[in-house]
Amino acid sequence: MRKKTHLLCIALMMLVMGARADEGMWLPYSINGQNLADMQRLGCKLTAEQIFSFNQPSLKDAIVQFGGGCTGELISPEGLLLTNHHCGLGQVQAHSSVEHDYLQDGFWARSKAEELPNEGLTVSFLAYIEDVTTAILKGVTNDMSEADRAAKISENGKKLTLERKGKRDVEVEIVPFYHGNQYILFEYDVYRDVRLVACPPWGIGKFGADTDNWTWPRHKGDFCIFRVYTAPDGSPAKYSKDNIPMKSKHYLPISLKGVQPGDYTMILGYPGSTDRYSASGAVKNVIELEGPAVVDCRTTKLEQYRKHMDADPAVFIQYASKQASVSNYWKYYIGQVKQLKRNKVYEKRLEQEQAFRQWAAQDKNRKAKYDGIFDEMDKYWDYQSQFTKALIYYREAGWRGGEAVAFAMKFRALNYALEQKAPQEKIDASIKSLKSAAKDFFKDYNKQLDRDVTIALLNLFYKNVDRNMQCGSLRKGDKTGGDFTAFVDNAFAKSIFVDADKLNTWFDRPKSLSKDPIFALMLDIVETYIELTNVANKVNCSRADRLYMEGLMEMQKDRNFYPDANFTMRLTYGSVQDCQPADAITYNYITTLDGVMAKYKPGNWEFDVPQDLIKLWENHDYGRYADKNGDLVVNFITTNDITGGNSGSPVIDAQGNLIGLAFDGNWEAMSGDIAFENEVQRTICMDMRYLLFIIDKMANAQNLMQELKIIQ
Repeated sequence: MRKKTHLLCIALMMLVMGARADEGMWLPYSINGQNLADMQRLGCKLTAEQIFSFNQPSLKDAIVQFGGGCTGELISPEGLLLTNHHCGLGQVQAHSSVEHDYLQDGFWARSKAEELPNEGLTVSFLAYIEDVTTAILKGVTNDMSEADRAAKISENGKKLTLERKGKRDVEVEIVPFYHGNQYILFEYDVYRDVRLVACPPWGIGKFGADTDNWTWPRHKGDFCIFRVYTAPDGSPAKYSKDNIPMKSKHYLPISLKGVQPGDYTMILGYPGSTDRYSASGAVKNVIELEGPAVVDCRTTKLEQYRKHMDADPAVFIQYASKQASVSNYWKYYIGQVKQLKRNKVYEKRLEQEQAFRQWAAQDKNRKAKYDGIFDEMDKYWDYQSQFTKALIYYREAGWRGGEAVAFAMKFRALNYALEQKAPQEKIDASIKSLKSAAKDFFKDYNKQLDRDVTIALLNLFYKNVDRNMQCGSLRKGDKTGGDFTAFVDNAFAKSIFVDADKLNTWFDRPKSLSKDPIFALMLDIVETYIELTNVANKVNCSRADRLYMEGLMEMQKDRNFYPDANFTMRLTYGSVQDCQPADAITYNYITTLDGVMAKYKPGNWEFDVPQDLIKLWENHDYGRYADKNGDLVVNFITTNDITGGNSGSPVIDAQGNLIGLAFDGNWEAMSGDIAFENEVQRTICMDMRYLLFIIDKMANAQNLMQELKIIQ
């Protein structure tokens, strides 16, 4: 009986361990023995070289940085590329019009000739990695000031980058890790001809929109398909009709097997930013100042967006991508602040710091090395607290608030050249570039909407920022009780930045913009922001942060430290699992098309669905994409560790097949970028069977189906 009880306890322990989220964003080129053992324990059947290798094709060769902010993966021998719908939304919107509303109706290229080019869109393949810490820190000494240290590191970095890049058409960047204790060089091949191939209708790709964002359960077909093109010789090239589809070095087969609890999952991608080793002061700053300020500004902006988008379908098309971008991190900060408080992250950081103090005090050498670092941190964050709110308002409500103000920023260099009477060829080159930017700007610009946004944000700015940190333009609110309606109306009536015809006339005979009211407002905001930033930067704690990171790794020698995310390729591993986020609440690990239809609201911009999808559901016409119960799985959740930038990352099974597409995290773990929550952190993924169902059964895009390698 005792033996049976012991075995039962072990089984229960394994079940609990399996339900915990798997923390860690690992550099795939340096997976160590512990990582491999953990991956194999969870079920991985691949070798390290099959995952990441410079000597043979591997999984990493199918993964790309997409568009500078997302991840994508190759899924065919001819450069077909899969990413999230919200990652490709800007390109879809740019090709849309009231006559050809690809946002609402979707887009399906029936041949390569119908695929749409996207100026400025790039994808980057990782080609080379090297630890260059020794070279970067050459000449750096412990007695240097932080300013001198930074200058020396910058000098070494620029020199090394130039040496490595040479005249080759590659991108080289050197990235700090562990708060500046390590430096790694990354080299990328950048491809500049990326064409839109397909996207689902809004009611699939954007289903749930703002209401469902950052939550589980989800019911979203969050995908978009592109194709990478190369020059005829296979090299990266700008768009040309002579370019050919990329010959993929490696691509991911798609599995129809589906998912079950406990199934191994691996994600490769480019997570953007985490701050999991920061001190308590940084957490407090987010909770009390940064988060609330961002939410207030974006709430105000979104209110104006929705008012105009709901009233006019043309405006909806113009602002769909912009609204989604603003909304995403609006809700993110709401959730992050709430969960940081709920999960007592600030208190846990204080406890960790106290443990560090005790550890450091136990050895005289450690005490001498680390003594005073928390005093530096406290001084820094006390000082920064004076500026955080104002600086965020200058960014969110100021130079990134109203669109015309943000657009005027692009003209700063040209205006300086005009006022300094620079050579005419320099002025002409700048005008040529800005004419192209102006064309793009006015295509998706609504003057009345921008007017309302600018008034609302300036009113909020004036109300919520200390007067001694306000620029001169804001102080004009003293005479109007903080109402900037007349000020903005006057500026919009006179400025060239809200009227394409006026701007084009100015291009013909350019002169100083100092008297343009929008340009003057922008310049006042930007110059004051720079002044405040310079004052805020007089105090820093980079030395303390670096030493604290070094000390943590020394104190916890048995801990397998992974670096914070910094938009470099990372591997995370975990498994499919359900979730119990709170007392008496259990979430299943999958959602189905039945759940989509349960949320369906005809005519609602968030929860409407295409009629073709409704018919397939009514007929239960799921074909081979149904699970063993006859249901069509839409989304599933895993214990993988991801963050922003992982959008579009592949979810890969134990054999290296594509089973899902990562697109979000869950509400209960919104503090995860600062503190990983092992019990509740989940990655929300689109099931590949839903992708194939949409392509095959709904869109009947057989040209795409024929390209894919599908594993039964």
